[in-house]
Amino acid sequence: MKPIMETKASQPAPSPLTPDEIERYKRHILLPEIGGLGQQKLKAARVLVIGAGGLGAPVLEYLAAAGIGTIGIVDDDRVSLSNLQRQVIHDSGTIGEMKTKSAREKIARLNPHVRVVDFEERFSREWAMRHLPRFNLLVDGSDNFDTRYAAADAAETARIPLVTGAVGRFDGSVTALMPYETDAAGMLHPSYRDLFPEKPPEGLIPACAETGVVGALTGVIGTLMAMEVIKLITGIGDPLVGRLMLYDALSARFDTIRYKRRKKASGE
Repeated sequence: MKPIMETKASQPAPSPLTPDEIERYKRHILLPEIGGLGQQKLKAARVLVIGAGGLGAPVLEYLAAAGIGTIGIVDDDRVSLSNLQRQVIHDSGTIGEMKTKSAREKIARLNPHVRVVDFEERFSREWAMRHLPRFNLLVDGSDNFDTRYAAADAAETARIPLVTGAVGRFDGSVTALMPYETDAAGMLHPSYRDLFPEKPPEGLIPACAETGVVGALTGVIGTLMAMEVIKLITGIGDPLVGRLMLYDALSARFDTIRYKRRKKASGE
C-alpha cells in the first residue's frame, strides 16, 4: 500500500531533518523500513485526532513522540479526576482545564518539533467540512457511534484514511478504513458501514461511565491505533484495512476478522 504522503499531488516535499531531529528519531532511522525518508514523511504529515481521552491520550503521545509534524486535536471536554485512571496525557494539575489545552502542553514538553492545532469543539460532519481538508489522516478516539459514523463519512468524503478504535470493560478493537481506494483485485475497500451497517439501538452498548473500563486497555488499543497511523504514513507493513483486530484483555488474546465491501441490494 502506498504511503499516504505520496497519494496527494498537493503534498509539499518533505523538509530535511535537523541534527536534533536526527538524534531524537535515531531508533526510527535505524530501521530500514522507515529510515530517514520515512521520518521525513512523518514530519510532513498532518493528523487530526478526535478526542483527547482514553484512546486519544496514547495516540497523541506516541504520534508526537514519533515526530508527526502537525497534530490536530478536537475535543470539547474538560479534564476531571475520574479521567486520570486512563487518560494519561493529563494529570492532577490539569483538572478543570480543557483537554485540548492540557494535551497541547504535554505534547510541547514531549516534543517541541510538533505543531499542535487544537479545537475546543465537538466533532461533527459540519465541523469536518470546514476543517478536515487541512489534514491528511483522521484518527477517531471517540466513545459514541454518532461521532464514529460522522468521522467515517467525513474521512471517506475527504478521501483520507481513518484509523478508528473502541474499548469497553476488558475488550477493544481497532481497524483502518480507506473505502475510496481499491485492493489488488480492483475492488473497493470496505467502509465503516460495511462493518457496522446500522447504529446499535440506544442503550444496547452502555458507555464506560456506566460499566467501567480498565485503564490499561485504552493504552493497548490506543497504541495499536498509533502504530496503524505510522504504517499508513510511511507505507510499511500491512495496515488493518478490511480487517478488524479484536483484543480480549482477560484472556490475553488477539483475534482478527476480515470484512468486505457489502453488495448493495437492487434498488439501493
